[in-house]
Amino acid sequence: MIVTIDLGSDRPLFAQIVDGVKRSIVDETLTPGDRLPPGRELAASLDVSLETVQRAYRLLAEEGLVVSRVGRGTRIAESVSIDELAIDSLITSLVQEARQLGISKTRLATLVDDAWR
Repeated sequence: MIVTIDLGSDRPLFAQIVDGVKRSIVDETLTPGDRLPPGRELAASLDVSLETVQRAYRLLAEEGLVVSRVGRGTRIAESVSIDELAIDSLITSLVQEARQLGISKTRLATLVDDAWR
């Protein structure tokens, strides 16, 4: 399974699907040109609505990570930058952890700015 979700998480299901696809690209479980499961199939396997999967796929397409074509399905884009995606994934994890710890956006930004120096 390329994506798992946590029903107990505060993170929306569509966002968890997006995160899961990104992680699969970073760890090279998915590579450019690979086909994602059809929306109905993924929705059924995750026990979520088709609209949830479609929303995730739309967001991935808007970020340029996937390309959808009628009759060919949804595939990982050939132009995916794994390095940028890895940093994006780390930042997403950092922000989630900071929220759970009660660290404000301003404080987190200060910590990142200090670390950058």
